[in-house]
Amino acid sequence: MAEPAMSVTPYWELTFDADGDPDGRRRDRLLSGVTARGVRDLVVFAHGWNNDRSTATRLYSGFFAPMPSLAPTARLGYAGVVWPSMRFPDEPIPDFPRSVAAGEPGRPTLDKATRRALLETFPGRATVVDRLAELLDQRPGDEAALTEFAGLARLLADPGTGAVSALDTEDAEDAEDAENTEDTEGAGNAGDAETAAEPSPPGLFTAPAAEVCEEFAAALAHLEGRLGPGPAFSLPNPWDGAQELLRQLTYHAMKRRAGTVGERGLGRLLGHLAQAAPHVRVHLVGHSFGARLVSFALRGLPPGVATVKSVTLLQGAFSHYAFADRLPHDTRAKGALAGRQRRVDGPVVCCHSRHDSALGTFYPLASRTAGDDRGLAPFDLGRVLGDRWGALGYEGIRAVPGTRAWSLAEALDRRLPASGCVNVDAAAVVRRGGPPAGAHSDIVHRDLARLVLAAGRVG
Repeated sequence: MAEPAMSVTPYWELTFDADGDPDGRRRDRLLSGVTARGVRDLVVFAHGWNNDRSTATRLYSGFFAPMPSLAPTARLGYAGVVWPSMRFPDEPIPDFPRSVAAGEPGRPTLDKATRRALLETFPGRATVVDRLAELLDQRPGDEAALTEFAGLARLLADPGTGAVSALDTEDAEDAEDAENTEDTEGAGNAGDAETAAEPSPPGLFTAPAAEVCEEFAAALAHLEGRLGPGPAFSLPNPWDGAQELLRQLTYHAMKRRAGTVGERGLGRLLGHLAQAAPHVRVHLVGHSFGARLVSFALRGLPPGVATVKSVTLLQGAFSHYAFADRLPHDTRAKGALAGRQRRVDGPVVCCHSRHDSALGTFYPLASRTAGDDRGLAPFDLGRVLGDRWGALGYEGIRAVPGTRAWSLAEALDRRLPASGCVNVDAAAVVRRGGPPAGAHSDIVHRDLARLVLAAGRVG
């Protein structure tokens, strides 16, 4: 199938592998091209979960399309980050063709498209994927089979022995218990070192398989209107939640990968760009895990680089405490990106929507630690667990003093702050999408493109 045409020019594609290593030729084309094309403002967009380059390109083309008319006198350039991530085909994307957006309806199963995507995301794991597909198709009645499914899914997402107990430093500081660590900058000053609580592994890695799958099944049933909010109800078959467990484990791996690509890949590349074209103003945009990617790029920026003029996070799939200097539930710890908003010579704008069920329901359910808050119904999670385990794409950035809170209309009507964090309620436009993700991917809107330009004071 031919690649979709890009709606804007000049456009560069930046490709990274799972370790954050860039495609050198594409990187060099950008470094030389921005000066040759007279670019003054470069908008760099990172996708979240996607199956392939084609899906990412469609997203970028649709989102960038209004920008030339919104800023007709600006010397704009555009770049799209392509990194190895995965989207399950059963998640619809508003305005995208069905062949791109979703698989066939029916009970949860690993169809050919999903199996292919899993193998591309986790190469060399064909035996594991085949067995997962077999178990999900057969749905054996004994709990041992469900335990086997969960064990294989956990192995796929984290192949190291001991699973999350073997997390490296970056993963540990972003474990959803806290997103905590010592700041590596200035760590040589022992008096400034912080005491960081040992992170607990998410419950989806450690809790009993039947328990986790039952909770996911109940959450899906509620979102699909098959369960009411009453206190008494019979739980669906736990196999109805087994694919959701696999999805969330896969996304846990993608979340960690996004941080790696951002810090080790995009952050360093932006340093090279600042050397090659110091006059170019950079505006970072990220959707879902792509929001995490561009945020972690701030950790990878070389010292002294001040060319990032704005960051816009669209339905960001990472902790709402990521930028906090102190966590409300553990004042010894801080967010993995504490203070990094100060690396931006402009605002960090966080768009959030209450219609995003991927972040409002499944994110806190998958992120909590085993044993915490047991007995909560899935439809209570966004309200109760979300206070500690929530994503910034659902309720915005938290625990950062001075953060503004505006509606999208207010943000477009006012002049955005010259620095600091701004939460923008985008529910007026980010509102379409069915289960399980809700409006998580409903981001291609002219008003959101306007917001990116307003954040960067472009045009």
